[in-house]
Amino acid sequence: MSDIGHLAWSGEINIYRAADLKLEVLHALRAAPVLEIDLAGVTELDTAGLQVLMLAKRTATIEQRELRLRNHSPAVVDVVEMLNLGAFFGDAVLIHS
Repeated sequence: MSDIGHLAWSGEINIYRAADLKLEVLHALRAAPVLEIDLAGVTELDTAGLQVLMLAKRTATIEQRELRLRNHSPAVVDVVEMLNLGAFFGDAVLIHS
């Protein structure tokens, strides 16, 4: 088992991909104590995609693992800021002082 798992998501993270991404992220979380998701290539994030990220965060917390979101695309930042969820993810990039 590697110490840090990596995923790179790109394109539209939406309702049409949410089920597959959910399975992917839950598997990756269980395979390593730390999971990093690179979001640089995300062009769209809808509420279904956001729910997958929130599920990943909750699952990591419950299972005492760490989820790190990296390289936030403008689409990701826009949605997280609009819904004021930076603190939920505990992400310094998304939390405004």
